Amino acid sequence: MAHLSSQGEQEETVVRRRIWGAAVTLALLASAAPVAGAAEAPVTGALPLERLFDNRAVSADSAPAEADFDGSGASLSAQDLGAAGWTPGRTLSIDAARLRLPRTAPGEPDNVRADGQSVRVRGRGEALSFLVAGTGGEASGAGTVRYRDGSRSGYRLTAPDWRSGPLSTKSVALPHLNTPGGQLAEQARLYVVSVPLARGREVASVELPRDGGPDLHVFALSVREAARGWTGSWSASTAGYTAVGPWSDRTLRLVVHTAAGGPRVRIRLDNTFAAAPVRIGSASVAVQAAGAGAKGKPVALSFRGAAGAEIPAGAQLFSDPLGFDVPADANLLVSFHLPDTVTTAPVHSQAIQRSYVSEPGDHTAAADAGAYTSTLSTWPFLTGVDVGGGPGSVVMLGDSITDGVKSTQDANARWPNVLARRLLAQSAVPRYGVINHGISANRVTQDAYLGDGVSTNTGGVSALHRLERDVLSQTSVRTVIVFEGVNDVRWGVRADQVIAGLREIAARGRERGLRVVAATIAPCEGESRCTAAVDAERVAVNSWIRASGVYDGVVDFDAVLRDPAHPSRMLGAYDSGDHLHPGDAGLAALGESIDLRVLGG
Repeated sequence: MAHLSSQGEQEETVVRRRIWGAAVTLALLASAAPVAGAAEAPVTGALPLERLFDNRAVSADSAPAEADFDGSGASLSAQDLGAAGWTPGRTLSIDAARLRLPRTAPGEPDNVRADGQSVRVRGRGEALSFLVAGTGGEASGAGTVRYRDGSRSGYRLTAPDWRSGPLSTKSVALPHLNTPGGQLAEQARLYVVSVPLARGREVASVELPRDGGPDLHVFALSVREAARGWTGSWSASTAGYTAVGPWSDRTLRLVVHTAAGGPRVRIRLDNTFAAAPVRIGSASVAVQAAGAGAKGKPVALSFRGAAGAEIPAGAQLFSDPLGFDVPADANLLVSFHLPDTVTTAPVHSQAIQRSYVSEPGDHTAAADAGAYTSTLSTWPFLTGVDVGGGPGSVVMLGDSITDGVKSTQDANARWPNVLARRLLAQSAVPRYGVINHGISANRVTQDAYLGDGVSTNTGGVSALHRLERDVLSQTSVRTVIVFEGVNDVRWGVRADQVIAGLREIAARGRERGLRVVAATIAPCEGESRCTAAVDAERVAVNSWIRASGVYDGVVDFDAVLRDPAHPSRMLGAYDSGDHLHPGDAGLAALGESIDLRVLGG
């Protein structure tokens, strides 16, 4: 939901996309949820993917004719890929999947055009992830996963076009295309797309979709393993890509609030929407004492055994597991050193939490606050803190009300914080970790931030476009509560369009085995865009949420916040004053209103 003057009205050149269009499909609409077929012997004849490569997508800028990705002589620039950190043979982590780039030189075969080939794949997990792109248009087709026990399941894979596909769902965008006639200043895109797997079964092979139109190119694929033994304790969505600092040889010390506790910890850093890598020199974790000061000496984190690491454009980085006693319902200090000059970064803009930036130098090991001389109101790069053990996580997918806009700074008074404390204080249902993926100004159906380039707009890509990153790939997610829609109707989206988007979120969540819960949209009469016509659309969406049965459960936030004497307006005691966002009392009422049984057991 928007900051009224700075978010909702920015970049209203947003492209409205069909709910079931290419970006939304993202190949996650499997032909059916994975169901065992008749038992049969595991298929033979499957080959490693690289043995099937039959197309050359990447050329050196000095020799563009050595590759022909799309049949018309155009290709990806090897130099652009290298500048993004996408180098041959490198393993990237994207949406919690590990994908190894082809180990090929420019001008050599580096991808396969899908046409029913059988690929040898091993692993047991929750999803199958592909690095893909379409040429000649959006490419789509149905394939089959075969399991070691002889069963199989179907999937549908959709690869957006490499030149015209949505930027909001791309993994990386490159600034040029190589052609025999010269280099074009036109963006090329690559996508990571995931489809469901039958949980608990070991994959033996994957049959690629058969050619049925535009070419579907596969560069890499892997099984995304479940995050066994981990629970999400804190998380934040990347809301945009903004100018920062500049920070040169600085340490960021970010304050985050845990939901669940545990005996081990790992962090996740994301370089979402970026065009270039970022280097992390070192990192540490500590429990906060006060301000930037730690309780005891911060403990160093590592990354595959090293003190630091580089995060390629569009990729993410998990730290190694660390034995560290993480308390529940407490503030942590996550510090990381940026040795190079950083002028732009992926951020979560509405932290509602004061964090810190140091003087020059690596101050990750400092327990005292002396080196941290300036403050920060956003969360750059850091997107998750996981703890060892626990029953898994529940995700809150929302807008600014979920994000905590208008709540008291540094008080952790967001409604997901209230829910997390309630879970800790009971034993009737599992004490899930509660992870907050609210973004101020976010919408179900439309992108506020368009997904590429530096922008002041931090309303995020749409809930549909970020569902894979912010819900389906989150650590040990069990349930999602969806509380979105008010920004759609405030900006003229019809109720039936919002309903179609909410219906798709439920379907895609269920495909992955999640429990899906919807929250009704709160009233906002009195805010400048909340007209009577807007309220009629809001009421129509809420009527559908309550009566459709599409979701596994409903939490009626509209009923909690509305004035009984004036149902289109928020109750005065809950109103922050802008008639759109609840204050601390209203947010507490939301968190207290949820029947914990709706989360599942």
